[in-house]
Amino acid sequence: MNPPSCAQALAAAQTLGLDRLDAQLLLLHALGKPGDARAWLLAHDTDLLSEEAVQAFQAMSQRRAAGEPLAYIVGSKEFFGLTLQVDARVLVPRPDTETLVTWALEVLQTPHAPAEPRMLDLGTGSGAIALAVAHGLRTTGRHGHIVAVDASADALDVARENAVRLEIDVDFIQSHWLEEVSGHFHLIISNPPYIASADPHLDALTHEPLAALAAGPDGLDDIRQIIRQAPRSLLEGGWLLLEHGYDQAAAVRELLASQGFTQVQSQRDLAGIERCSGGLWPGGWSGG
Repeated sequence: MNPPSCAQALAAAQTLGLDRLDAQLLLLHALGKPGDARAWLLAHDTDLLSEEAVQAFQAMSQRRAAGEPLAYIVGSKEFFGLTLQVDARVLVPRPDTETLVTWALEVLQTPHAPAEPRMLDLGTGSGAIALAVAHGLRTTGRHGHIVAVDASADALDVARENAVRLEIDVDFIQSHWLEEVSGHFHLIISNPPYIASADPHLDALTHEPLAALAAGPDGLDDIRQIIRQAPRSLLEGGWLLLEHGYDQAAAVRELLASQGFTQVQSQRDLAGIERCSGGLWPGGWSGG
């Protein structure tokens, strides 16, 4: 039997239930080409694949059809202009989280912001938020002291590898939220678990670490803990910014206000959903 062409291989993958974009990205990966080379596939749709490429593509297609995230299969994910290495030890960075990074950079670049801000990223996972903020500051000619925390040693290994590969200076600490953290910060930022433990959507996320997704009956257990702990680690006038679920903004704002935060507000993602909420710890410097 003759080997399939690029077009035939893509068609076969779609019969497994893969959408066209995922199939294209997997085929490019099997061929050793970058993910932005989709135009190459169109120009070479009649090219026959090698047996090695066919086997690799079929194996990856089966993994994707079984629900494994594309990023785990190809080993990387684009986030805020950075290519991050990811695997099953960490949550796949979501585009929605870029809203949190944008807000953090806005806070750190106001006229009253410190020249060298101190920022803490809680639950760093792959390092996505910490590395994106550090990179964003660096592109404006500024630097800060950025500390990234995770309770998982495996996740920290992934984050450190990303920091080294991207040549971005971030310090890493293994800690359950703020328990092992010392010092004070101008900004604490976190994308914590926020899915309710009984949420049926978790069934579709079985390939990703559950501890990075679910947080109690209403999904707010970790957010409550962070809001309680954060004041002792914030400088006066520092900000706490949190990502949360699509329907949790009002509850998170109430938690922040009841803890004594001021200027409590939410930010919307590109879909218009209130994706992040935060507040300022009163006194001193204000990034608002």
